[in-house]
Amino acid sequence: MNVELNVNGVPERFPAEPAELLVERLRDRLGLTGTKVGCDTGQCGSCVVRLDGRSVKSCLLLTVQADGSRVTTIEGVAAGQDLTGLQEALRQEHGTQCGFCTPGMVMSLGELLDDSSQGPAPTEPEIREWLTGNLCRCTGYHSVVRGVQRACAAAAEPAAAASRPAATTEG
Repeated sequence: MNVELNVNGVPERFPAEPAELLVERLRDRLGLTGTKVGCDTGQCGSCVVRLDGRSVKSCLLLTVQADGSRVTTIEGVAAGQDLTGLQEALRQEHGTQCGFCTPGMVMSLGELLDDSSQGPAPTEPEIREWLTGNLCRCTGYHSVVRGVQRACAAAAEPAAAASRPAATTEG
């Protein structure tokens, strides 16, 4: 079956085997190795990508099921060498450690931040609940939670500054 995907903004059209997993297509055929294979059972979250804006575990999704979709991998979240606000906050809070789980966490947590961008920042329990689909053996999640909180605070700062009245100087 021929499959069409938009991967990180690049249209891709190719024949796909019926049993090919999306993670295999991304890693083995498109060379996007930031998406990791950790467990092959959907438990660890290292394979998380965004499919039409929603985080999915690509080791549980057949490539043919993604036909016609927009796929974003960790390679597609930032422009060039620049980090996103979330990536920078995780770096500052030491929430990356060995880095194996980090791409999946960034993809998943990016959805959480997108979903909460128009409302209040997620609470610590909400962040921890969101992280239940991503296993990490290095951080203990404390630094990841702090990173998400830092990213939320940084994102809120420009909005808060824009809503403040401008200072006037009368002479």
